[in-house]
Amino acid sequence: MLKRFLRVTDVPFSASVALLVLRVVTGVAFIFHGWGKIQAPFSWMGPTAPVPGFLQALAALSEVGGGLAWILGLLTPVASLGLACTMAVAAATHIGRGDPFFAMGGPSYEVAAVYFGISLVLLVLGPGRLSVDAAIFGRKS
Repeated sequence: MLKRFLRVTDVPFSASVALLVLRVVTGVAFIFHGWGKIQAPFSWMGPTAPVPGFLQALAALSEVGGGLAWILGLLTPVASLGLACTMAVAAATHIGRGDPFFAMGGPSYEVAAVYFGISLVLLVLGPGRLSVDAAIFGRKS
């Protein structure tokens, strides 16, 4: 069942190239976003954080580990699910504080919403042919 979940949807080669670019660019961005967090995984939000340390660590791990997984195209659905959850919480946190979708230089939930959307795309479409997942688990027709 897990192997079937990890199989890669057969998409045209051009779409696989586009998915590769999306995975690499966004994966690198996630690693940069998560790098500082992974240095203090249980306390990166500070002492007055409304989120328990365990969940902060999961968010840091999902950003760094998920970013690396996307770059490689390895366990892409698992990484995408973790990142989608992390970005949903991030967006909800901003919305709960009353932050707008977009703000010039101020807090907003725009970035979290965009990353959430990318996570859903990769969860549904998979990493494409140019991925470790395709090499290990094969392709669905």
